[in-house]
Amino acid sequence: MATLSDLGEIALIERIKKSISTDSSVVKGSGDDCAVLKLDAKRYTLATSDLLVEGTDFTHKDDAYLVGRKAIAVSLSDIAACAGIPRYCLVSLGVPAATKVAFAARLLKGMRDIAKIYRLNIVGGDLSRARQLVIDVSIFGVVEKKNLVLRSGARCGDIIFVSGALGGSISGKHLKFTPRLKEARFLAQNFKLNSMIDISDGLAQDLNHLLRESGVGAVIYEELIPLDKAAAGLCDALYSGEDFELLFTMPLEEARRLIRKKMKPFRPIGEIRDKSCGLRLIDRNNREKILKPGGFRHF
Repeated sequence: MATLSDLGEIALIERIKKSISTDSSVVKGSGDDCAVLKLDAKRYTLATSDLLVEGTDFTHKDDAYLVGRKAIAVSLSDIAACAGIPRYCLVSLGVPAATKVAFAARLLKGMRDIAKIYRLNIVGGDLSRARQLVIDVSIFGVVEKKNLVLRSGARCGDIIFVSGALGGSISGKHLKFTPRLKEARFLAQNFKLNSMIDISDGLAQDLNHLLRESGVGAVIYEELIPLDKAAAGLCDALYSGEDFELLFTMPLEEARRLIRKKMKPFRPIGEIRDKSCGLRLIDRNNREKILKPGGFRHF
């Protein structure tokens, strides 16, 4: 009998997506960083959730404050990927009964502090006993219809950008990263963005998600990919994940405008091509190779 490991995470998600039906109030359901729901004449509601599990997303040795901070930050990053503004948050915890009160207090302080920075209201949740620490966070936000950016809008000729250095997440960056909400809002309000996603599972895999949703291909250049000082090398930047930087595409003329501004966080790394190209990497010796869309997968 087949197991989830046999099926794989991507195939499982596709099965779930095909089994779900939604009504006309849902603009975009499963398949993007956020669900997009009708709100009013000018705005949409954004909804996203993330599940963090001890042993997978953090360890028992990590600072409880940073674990709590990360639990909120990863969902804030999803809101950023759609160029939205976070508003409300639900937090559900599965906690071992032997957990120290001081640990729980520090965990919650990490959540409260980052929520305060982004004016996010924690409005409720749930609590249950569990064998290991499990944190489920759901965030609801808003975005103006004119500013909404999804994964599905990339067009041939677009230039591909990232919002910062990649790799080195295992060194602790995955617990301390800053969600790119400010940067996403700046981009959406001042430039035409065709598509965007946050890099949670690795550049190669998340770029592949964007390409699949947009029905296009891409080429990226090794010499243009910015490496974090803690990165172990190119493979680390391509596949390790949990960078939580923005990956976005924009038309050539818009890209030229952004580059002329010399805004340090934003770095062009490639271009969108026809679907037949697939995903390719040009290395430092100008050799071209097909880039496998590997990265972190749960199954």
